[in-house]
Amino acid sequence: MHHTDPAVDVTTALRFHPLEIALSLLIKSLVVWLLGAPVVAVLLFEVLLNGLAMFNHANLTLPKHIDVLLRKVVVTPDMHRVHHSVLGNEHNSNFGFNLSCWDRWFGSYIDQPQEGHQQMRLGLNETNSQPTGSLVWMLKQPFK
Repeated sequence: MHHTDPAVDVTTALRFHPLEIALSLLIKSLVVWLLGAPVVAVLLFEVLLNGLAMFNHANLTLPKHIDVLLRKVVVTPDMHRVHHSVLGNEHNSNFGFNLSCWDRWFGSYIDQPQEGHQQMRLGLNETNSQPTGSLVWMLKQPFK
């Protein structure tokens, strides 16, 4: 569901199937319990994770000089948006949600989309002709 969104914005950060959320919650809860992590630390991490995910997916264009500086450390909306491109080499890049160093270290960093941000097509080729904004379609989509 997350990558079928043809218009990346803050809502894209929240666009996950309820079963995926439930399974993720179950696994995270088990890991937290096994590690004995403090509840406050886990809550703080989740708040940061969700806040950064919303920032990364925001339909926001930072001034170029600020984006260039920020992306040396953190993932900016323009940097992560490339990951939502329909082009395979771009889709398979810029995976990070917080620190940009991971994509640089693992060779998955792409500075700019080849068609530019204004012309870049987003979503998935196989679903862009589908009613991706329909709740019913989204709930059925993983089972097709």
